[in-house]
Amino acid sequence: MISLKERLTEILINNKIISREQLDKALEVQKQKGGRLSDIIVELKFIEKKDLVFILSEGLGFPLIDLKRFKIDPEIVKTIPPDIARNYQIIPISKMGETITLAMADPLNIFAIDHVRSLTGYKINPIISSADEIIQAIELYYPDATRGVIDDLVKELSTSTIEVIKQDKEIGLTDQELLNISQQAPAIKITDMILDKAIKGKASDILIEPWEKTLGVRFRIDGVLKEIPSPPKSMHASIVSRIKVMSNLDIAEHRLPQDGRFKAKIANREVDFRVSILPASFGEKVAIRILDKSQATLDIDKLGFDKEAIEKIKKISKLPHGMILVCGPTGSGKTTTLYSTLKHVASPDKNLVTVEDPVEYQLEGINQVTARPEIGLSFAAALRSILRQDPDIIMIGEIRDFETVDIAIKSALTGHLILSTLHTTTASGAIVRLINMGVEPYLIDSSLVCVLSQRLLRKICTHCKTAYHIEQEVADLLKIEKTKKTEFYRGKGCPQCFNTGYAGRLGVCEVLLITPAIRELILSRSQEQVIKQQARKEGMKTLRETSLEAAIKGLTTLEEVIRVTAPDD
Repeated sequence: MISLKERLTEILINNKIISREQLDKALEVQKQKGGRLSDIIVELKFIEKKDLVFILSEGLGFPLIDLKRFKIDPEIVKTIPPDIARNYQIIPISKMGETITLAMADPLNIFAIDHVRSLTGYKINPIISSADEIIQAIELYYPDATRGVIDDLVKELSTSTIEVIKQDKEIGLTDQELLNISQQAPAIKITDMILDKAIKGKASDILIEPWEKTLGVRFRIDGVLKEIPSPPKSMHASIVSRIKVMSNLDIAEHRLPQDGRFKAKIANREVDFRVSILPASFGEKVAIRILDKSQATLDIDKLGFDKEAIEKIKKISKLPHGMILVCGPTGSGKTTTLYSTLKHVASPDKNLVTVEDPVEYQLEGINQVTARPEIGLSFAAALRSILRQDPDIIMIGEIRDFETVDIAIKSALTGHLILSTLHTTTASGAIVRLINMGVEPYLIDSSLVCVLSQRLLRKICTHCKTAYHIEQEVADLLKIEKTKKTEFYRGKGCPQCFNTGYAGRLGVCEVLLITPAIRELILSRSQEQVIKQQARKEGMKTLRETSLEAAIKGLTTLEEVIRVTAPDD
């Protein structure tokens, strides 16, 4: 029997897709690290993954299917158990008479074909698809597949360990017992599986939440929390201890919150994880922020903002001094916007310094400081020292108190460009918030040059995007000028977007420039709504307006606009 490895080698060399030297290098890496030869060739960037699948299809003579665009009948999926599908990386896609068409990552795997033939009694018609698409399809069409993996891992726990975990809460576990459990294979595998699934699902956060009788695991994907199959409550202590060990935290401390971070290599790339552990009623809740550099877009032109807003941001960021604030709720992309702005203005003739809690992404040519309040290195304390470092531009991760904002404003007044974030819902609300924090209006008037408020909207999945027309009453409610040509779009749901209709996010923002008229309103302590009305008269597009424009362009849905943004009235 010819293996896929042998046929792959033959196809790539005979068709001069890669050189003999490149193949030898890939084989050497495979010998050292293990893994599939095809994955290693892609990892070494000798060929694109999509091109490799196409070449295999041509060379092996098997039809190629794009599972992202194919809807599978759930009844056909039931013909093969999830553990078999997962083990062989296969999924049935259709049945005609006595023949099942089987999408396979390795269509030369005779053992897989024979196993499925003997299991189902059907003839097998193999076709080829990428391993990634098959894994996505398995997760979509076998919702309990993850549960089976978890159950198998729990069974690996020794009887003595299970008894230790099930001890009465009042007795508790000793530090050594917690450490021993966290270093056992099942605890490591379940924790790694949760992290791996989150990365593959492009999640931004992981929540591990203990309830009275169960344990919940949720991922935040495109800004929306999604529940996944969870381990039993008995595994809670071992998973939390494992995460603490990885983050260099105190596994014996259960009464106080703890913050940490760790790095892990997942899906052939290094990913940073920021960990927060909080004591709750039924145990310690874990929140993990995923800082995946490969998913980060630190380019101001690619954040999704409209051209007018981008031009304003670029122009303001070139000013020699003043304060620029980026506002919005947690997870709205404020830090990404600040990083993108820094990258835009960074040059060898400028001294750029940041103070963050913590540093999220390492940027070349920028001095980054991590605030550590527990040892006295607060934002304010770090700022005082930074001012002695002759900076041109300073980025402050977040303005949280009067002391920080006071130094930031004084820095802006003494010839520095200050960039920072503030938790308010609108751009005009940031001015009122600064006054409420105790800043005198004349200082705001003299230092503030621009306030940007932003949100992230889920983008419509391009694979299942469909057009429709809205009713007149909906157009009236949203103040949209409806014409016969006005079409809106939504996603029907497909394997590529896990049947949500959305894939990825784009940024929308409102940019409030501090003009002479706005400065007069600041000095007179005008209300937020008055400032907003004046800004709109001067051409500011609100969050709702820019979001509706994105919906009209077919980038997002009206439902998403209503969910994320507030009406202007």
